[in-house]
Amino acid sequence: MAVNRRKSKAGRRILAAGAGLATVGALVAALPAGASSDAVGEGGTNGKGWGRMVDVQLLSFNDLHGNLEPPTGSSGRLTRVKEDGSTELVPNVGGAEYLATHLEQARAGHRYSITAAAGDMIGASPLLSGLFHDEPTIEALNEMKLDVSSVGNHEFDEGARELARIQNGGCHPTEGCFEEGKTFEGANFPYLAANVTDEKSGKPLLDPYFVWEKDGVRIGFIGVTLEGTANIVSAEGVKGLKFGDEVETINKYAKVLERKGVKSIVALLHEGGMPASGAYNYDCDTPGAGAGISGPIVDIAKNITPQVDALVTGHTHQAYACTIPDPAGKPRTVTSAASFGRLYTDTTLTYDRRTKDIVRTAVASANHVVTRDVDEHGKIRDLIKRWKELAAPIANRPVGYIAESVENPIDAVEKPMGNMIADAQLAGLSPADKGGAQLALMNPGGVRAPLTKREGGVVTYGDAYTVQPFTNMMTVVDLTGAQLVTALQQQVSGANLASPKILQVSRNFAYTLDMTKTGADRIVVDSVRLNGEPIDPSKSYRVAMNEFLTGGGDGFPVLATGTNKLVGASDLDVFIAYLTAGSSAAEPLRAPATGRITIVK
Repeated sequence: MAVNRRKSKAGRRILAAGAGLATVGALVAALPAGASSDAVGEGGTNGKGWGRMVDVQLLSFNDLHGNLEPPTGSSGRLTRVKEDGSTELVPNVGGAEYLATHLEQARAGHRYSITAAAGDMIGASPLLSGLFHDEPTIEALNEMKLDVSSVGNHEFDEGARELARIQNGGCHPTEGCFEEGKTFEGANFPYLAANVTDEKSGKPLLDPYFVWEKDGVRIGFIGVTLEGTANIVSAEGVKGLKFGDEVETINKYAKVLERKGVKSIVALLHEGGMPASGAYNYDCDTPGAGAGISGPIVDIAKNITPQVDALVTGHTHQAYACTIPDPAGKPRTVTSAASFGRLYTDTTLTYDRRTKDIVRTAVASANHVVTRDVDEHGKIRDLIKRWKELAAPIANRPVGYIAESVENPIDAVEKPMGNMIADAQLAGLSPADKGGAQLALMNPGGVRAPLTKREGGVVTYGDAYTVQPFTNMMTVVDLTGAQLVTALQQQVSGANLASPKILQVSRNFAYTLDMTKTGADRIVVDSVRLNGEPIDPSKSYRVAMNEFLTGGGDGFPVLATGTNKLVGASDLDVFIAYLTAGSSAAEPLRAPATGRITIVK
């Protein structure tokens, strides 16, 4: 029996027997909290009267992104469907100290309870966590008693070596330990990455699976990130790694687990879908199983082996609890808990001791709101306070002023916050000595939060960091008008056909997006304008964007063909300079109007 890692790191060992750990060292898994030393044998009762059927509680969430403090603005709200069919906003949700309390309350009375996550626990984090390379978030997840998580694409934001440190602990290689006399201990839970392998050896980077066991009840977890991870993170950080097909990988390890006698299996998958409604309690099984959800997860779920009993998903920041049919046509639970710790999912898995499998017809699942009307979790509250004191000298420095909140609505094609960032990039890189940019393009996934107006309208360094936490370097390149049009078309075709990624554009650039058409035809070519003039296909233009886009990230390969590249300051520095130079307490910045992209529906 493995020693519980929460009690002793000396007792680490790999439960996922045979897992190859390659380039980043021995990352390990172990038995979760509450594991019993008097576990029953196969199908037995151990003389304690345990029945054949056992209800196992699975609590899950995804895409926390280091949001320890309660998220603000649109990031701290949800939409709910009321009984009469209308919708309403649910304000003031999320916050790690409240999520921890809700999880504790949900576990009460459950002998068998597992807490799992579907990736992006860290990365693209607010300053409180990001400034310290997400050590605070890992500490908080340890306090929440997270049992297991898949990796997401953002776990690779700082590369594979840093992910190894996040798992195993140790001080940051360049910044050292952040607190005198304290060494970062790492995650008390295993990160799983079954489809991330070393290109040369073919061995998994991290454990591919993990087996939770208590009183003879055994449930296997297979963790994967989306196959396209390499296209949406810095290429240097994942150099030498291969990201495999999600379905093939899960099916492969489901067979491995079955051979080891583990027949109850849950997939933790950092890929997701888009429900027809943004309401967290929308019934996505109307009019039939899985009928109300689209996106990559649908085809994935329909092809993952029936050996897998449930899928916990993420990445799209949506909320759903659907039953998408498996390849045998049998309904199977597929869930996602939105993002930023605003929801958690409670799923009941009924385990049959005789067959060692989940009774699929007895699976029930629902999303629950992380309200702030519960007691703050004392240890998480103290943890946040401790890290805030360390961050305060940097975080609280004023850098500008806003007249109103600048929103970043998740479902909007054009976002006020995205427009402001694109305007900032154009302003910062248009001088001849800074690159001579004529327009700016910003990837929507890099806009992480709104700017919520504080008292007096002040914007702090911490606020700006939360909006742009990646610290990408800015670039200016030459692109022809034809290449610019191709970039716009790649928003809605190729890798982005199923899930469009609409670039945020500077105020002097405009075009029409016709959603009645499909693929590249959605871009009305003769509508593309710069400073009110039609784009000339043969003319060269200086375009500002971050290095992620100039590397072809997010499915924009044409942007990697730009020439005469000039590298400037970081995106965060450019944004802060724009706020500082363009605003004051007497003349604060207003939220940019939308309308740069004309949408035909």
